[in-house]
Amino acid sequence: MNVVDSSGWLSYFAGDANANQFAPIIQATDTLVVPTICMYEVFKRILAQRGEEAALQAVGVMSLGVRADLTQAIAINAARISSVRKLAMADSIILATARAHKAILWTQDADFEGIDGVEYISKSRA
Repeated sequence: MNVVDSSGWLSYFAGDANANQFAPIIQATDTLVVPTICMYEVFKRILAQRGEEAALQAVGVMSLGVRADLTQAIAINAARISSVRKLAMADSIILATARAHKAILWTQDADFEGIDGVEYISKSRA
């Protein structure tokens, strides 16, 4: 199973230099878990940049994967992760969701670099 964090989704939707690295993971919807907090973050960013129609289309694509809601267990594990790793709330929830689903977390967010179960893709400058 795979989880793509919000930075990876935004890269994919923007078609930027790293989009091709996230595309095969995102397009394999049968093994894709999508935390609802990623839907929130992606919708909010695209809404601000490109408007509601584009934001709704993005969430529609995200909905092709398996939606992972924030459960009590994930929330508690996220709080533990945040406390130990000093990660922001959303990042902790995304990592806890990946772990709950025994998924690899794919990201270009440097805050995740070096964490077990995370595949970090350095942001391209191109």
